[in-house]
This record gives sequence, structure tokens and C-alpha cells, in this order.
Amino acid sequence: MNVFWFIPTHGDGRYLGTSQGARAVDADYMQQIAVAADRLGFEGVLIPTGTSCEDPWVVASSLVPATKRLKFLVAVRPGLMSPTLAARMSASLDRISGGRLLINVVAGGDPVELAGDGLFLDHTERYDLTSEFLDIWRRELSGETVDYEGKHLQVKGGHVLYPPIQQPYPPLWFGGSSPVAQQVAADHVDVYLTWGEPPADVANKIVEMRKLAEAKGKQLRFGIRLHVIVRETEEEAWKAANDLIQHLDDETIDAAQRIFERFDSVGQKRMANLHRGSRSQLEISPNLWAGIGLVRGGAGTALVGSPEIVAERMREYESLGIDTFIFSGYPHLEEAYRVAELLFPLLSLERSQLPGPSSISPFGEIIANATKPTARASAH
Repeated sequence: MNVFWFIPTHGDGRYLGTSQGARAVDADYMQQIAVAADRLGFEGVLIPTGTSCEDPWVVASSLVPATKRLKFLVAVRPGLMSPTLAARMSASLDRISGGRLLINVVAGGDPVELAGDGLFLDHTERYDLTSEFLDIWRRELSGETVDYEGKHLQVKGGHVLYPPIQQPYPPLWFGGSSPVAQQVAADHVDVYLTWGEPPADVANKIVEMRKLAEAKGKQLRFGIRLHVIVRETEEEAWKAANDLIQHLDDETIDAAQRIFERFDSVGQKRMANLHRGSRSQLEISPNLWAGIGLVRGGAGTALVGSPEIVAERMREYESLGIDTFIFSGYPHLEEAYRVAELLFPLLSLERSQLPGPSSISPFGEIIANATKPTARASAH
């Protein structure tokens, strides 16, 4: 099992839908989160993309020198970037990072945002373009000189002079719930991502994607994008979930949902259908809470509970075929530590975990300047 964290380049804070308890996401703060994730044993971090975000390529480049092992899941944007330029950027960042780049393929889901970026294709056409883009991108990074004449893209003599470290190219990650998106995944990618839907819905997606991939002679890996609210007890976790949205009013929720209605993303529609803009029934599956999706686009659900319960829910997804969890939590710096300290000891992770009591460095505050602390809880 692999666990990733998240760099909140679109903003962070203690509550949703308000500036109360908010904090500036500047270069120093992003570096704090990345260094914490690296030290704590997260496999990597997802850097989001879109007009509300700092540019993911610039952010990743700034964080590479501050980290040692952390991988960076960075978006390519078919239709907004040329495939040849994106291939060169990918090769450069992969080399500079020592082979720590992962590629997140994002076709986009908001026609208004895409129009502002100069892209005026409908949903199906965008995925046709994405397939052409990935064909060119993969071939160039595999060492080919590419001549390509497609419906949307034309390249003559496209090539990458300096190859990436990871061969034939950095792994491709992709999420899409529509049939045309799933076909692109089967044709091109290495890891298929889903947002945090109930296990039965995730299971259906995985079954379908396996069939599509097998028809192409491929095997896919699977990941899931979720938030997480883990506390020492169930009661504390659910209180933290409710506190997160305590400043949300109905007007803010309605305004957010009206924006989401214009999206042509099937995945976003599935997220919205989990709660339908209502607070009345936000626990949509045991310990799966849809409150974040009231005002946040994309990933809108969180696993909520004690460490034991959250680990149990993760293993339920793992049994379906999920091997990677991309988590986030508010605020992201503190929650990175909370997740690592409470949850990681209960999981079978590929990466090293927190330093143990045998570490040379202090592990817990020394008692009375003389005695090392034990794992025993203090008496009350």
C-alpha cells in the first residue's frame, strides 16, 4: 500500500468556505508540507492544477531540492500544452528530481475555465485530443522522432533530445469516469484513479477498467483520491468533520453547487450526486463523508474515524484492487503529521515510517530532563 499527501496550492485553513482560520499558501508553507510529507514516509504528493492553483510545474520544481525521496504527481494538460513541450518538461523534471516525477493526465471538466484557457472542445473531443497527445508524448519520450497527423494535433519531427531517468517515461496517472475517458485510460496509462466513492461503486469501476485494459493486453494499477479525518476516537473524528463545515451557510453551498452544475465532467457529477448539495445525509457509506464536496470541486469525500476504523476502510478498498491512496486534510501541515502518527503504524506501507524509539534523535520529550518517555500513556 502506498499513501500520498497533497500540496494545497489553491488555499488552506482550518475551515471550509470561510477566511476564518485560513492561512497563506506561499513558497515557505508549501515547502513545510513537502518536507513533512517526505520525512513522515508519504510516498509522494499530488500537486493540483487549474486556474485557482499555483502552476504545478513551477511548484514541483521549487520543492524538489527541499526533499529527498518524495515523488511528485504533476499534471500535463492536453490542449493547453503541446505534447512535445510537455515531453521535454517531463524529461527535465524527471532528471532534475532523480526520477521522482509522476504524470497526472488532466483533460479538464469545466467548460468555462477551459474557454478562459483558449480550449473550446466538447467533452468527447477533449478526450480524443488527450489520446492523440498521449500517443505523441509517449512515443517521443520512448526515443522516437515523431511525425503525426491527427484530427486535433499535428507534429513533424518531434523529439526529446535528453531522455528521462524513468524508462520509457515517467508513469502516467489518470482519472476519468466517462466511457471515452476510460478508453483513454485503457489505451495509455499506468495507474487509473478514482475519487472517493462508496466501495461498491469503486468495485464496479475497477471491474470495468480491468476488462478494458485486458482487451488491450495491459494491466492497470489503481489509486483513490480522498480526504481523511482521523482522530484517536470515533467521536473526536466526527466532531472534527462537523467543525470543518461549521461556518458554511446555505448561500455558499448553493453558489458552489451552481458552479459545479456547469461542469461536463462525469466524475464531478458523480461526486455531486453523493450529497445533492444537502447536509441531511453526508455519511454516504460507513465512515465515508461527503461534506467536503458541498463547496469543493473534484475530490469531495473523506474517510472519517479512529485510526483502526480508517485503516479497516482502507483495507476494504485495497481488497478491491486499490494500492495507492492520495489523501489530504485541513490544515494540510498538521494533518500530515496526524495521519502519519496515528494511521501509518496500522498499515503495511512500502516506505519507511516514522523514526522509532531507537533513533539517535529525541523521540518524545525527555521527562524531568533525565528519563526517556515510554509508550505507556500517562495516568490521569
